[in-house]
Amino acid sequence: MSKDPQTPAAGRRALIRAAGAGLAAAAIWPAGRATAQISDGAVRIGVLNDMSGPFADQQGMGDVVSARLAIEDFGGRVLGAPIELVYGDLQNRPDVGMQIARRWYDQERVDAIFGIGNSAVALAVQQLTREKGRINVSVAAGTTDLTGRACSPLGIHWTYDNYALARGTVGAMMGEGRRRWFFITSDYAFGHSLEQNAAAIVNQLGGQVVGSVRAPLNETDFSSHIVRAVGSGAQVVGLAVAGTDLINVVKQMGEFGVVRRGVQPAALLCLLTNVKAIGLETAQGLVFTEAYYWDQNDETRAYAERFARIHGRPPTMFQASMWGAVTHYLKAVQAAGTDAAEPVMARMREMPINDFMTRNGRIREDGRVIRDMYLMRAKRPQEARGEWDLLEVVRTIPGEEAFRPLSESDCPLVRRT
Repeated sequence: MSKDPQTPAAGRRALIRAAGAGLAAAAIWPAGRATAQISDGAVRIGVLNDMSGPFADQQGMGDVVSARLAIEDFGGRVLGAPIELVYGDLQNRPDVGMQIARRWYDQERVDAIFGIGNSAVALAVQQLTREKGRINVSVAAGTTDLTGRACSPLGIHWTYDNYALARGTVGAMMGEGRRRWFFITSDYAFGHSLEQNAAAIVNQLGGQVVGSVRAPLNETDFSSHIVRAVGSGAQVVGLAVAGTDLINVVKQMGEFGVVRRGVQPAALLCLLTNVKAIGLETAQGLVFTEAYYWDQNDETRAYAERFARIHGRPPTMFQASMWGAVTHYLKAVQAAGTDAAEPVMARMREMPINDFMTRNGRIREDGRVIRDMYLMRAKRPQEARGEWDLLEVVRTIPGEEAFRPLSESDCPLVRRT
């Protein structure tokens, strides 16, 4: 049965269901004779993400497309061994994510897992990865605990984290004199971490948190939360939600006329596909922080065009950075002369990260990738020149400014002076 990301939609859905149930694995290149340095005759990469739930548009099969392109660009082999790719649907449930990860490690001999786009699942998988002596690269999870108290010598937090998102967006709002904040927060590890980081930065910059409310994942009716937020006297409603939850709450805030009442929504995690789903009429002026936008320069546009030929639209920052994460890992395997986790991780930490979306990135000793971030704003409808011309880059946030200083880290791996 084919696992090609270009398979018609109905076929893809069937394959995704099987992967989520722990039944499917996709080998893109056939196994062959490998060099002695490669265990089990192949280098196996797993992409574990939301393939069918509220984050599927921003992760999902787009992540698989980028992982496959990275493998193809590497030539399909490393150190003479074939590179194989499997993928699975974590269903935003730690038990499901752990079941898939454990099977991949114990039975299918996967060497490294990428994506892990749910914070609760990412924390669990990172601990399992440490126990199994493999590598995990969290591309889409946001919790700062991955490089804090739960850091791992074999774990990397690749694209962003909740501190960086909050730092850029809160700083922008505070710079406009909007100092009173109310938070609408998804009630799981990601939302809690995002609100905690944002609230700390609000207080650090002299602002005030006037209230917050927790909403279950996949909430459909945010009306009571919006009424509380507007009634709190807040100038900004910080949205510590993501995926379809973000789309729903922003649309409903538009229906309530929140902006006309002088209250500014601030998305603490927003992606290209979210803005598309909301529509510029409602999303215009929405401010948020990202690590990538497809229309930044010639290189980002070239990759977006290539990706869109397969997936039908430009990549989100998660989907784009999957290419860089997989490529960096394969380069490290090549440089280390083995797929053994410790020497490969040592090479990953030594090598700078340079690709179409990252310039002179580096992996810090706590596992945090330091890269530039970008303050984004959704365009007004009359400014859009095409279907996906939705955003503008307001400013570049240097990596050393965007992420939590190492001196404030509670990662046990960090050397103290």
